[in-house]
Amino acid sequence: MHYLILSIAIIAEVVATSFLAKTEGFSKPLPTLMCLGFYAIAFACLAQVVKVMPVGIAYAIWCGAGIVLVASIGWLVFGQKLDLPAIIGIGFILTGTVIVNVFSKAISH
Repeated sequence: MHYLILSIAIIAEVVATSFLAKTEGFSKPLPTLMCLGFYAIAFACLAQVVKVMPVGIAYAIWCGAGIVLVASIGWLVFGQKLDLPAIIGIGFILTGTVIVNVFSKAISH
């Protein structure tokens, strides 16, 4: 169940971060409300996850997945370019997140 809640936290954080640019420095009311609302959901879910999972591991998974997803959305939706070093770095982040999830004994599977 905690992986489902962590997934919701990750998705909410990615949606919030995607709205961040649209807020234009929090000067646009609707994108600002969407951004802050999704960040609130993300942190509320993350707070539930860290009750049963070590905070460092939960945060590493949350950040790693979020970075990969936001970079992908930036590339696919916003047309932001990713050069080879960026792609390699994002690949390392994704690999690290998978290693933590699959092999770490710090997580109860």
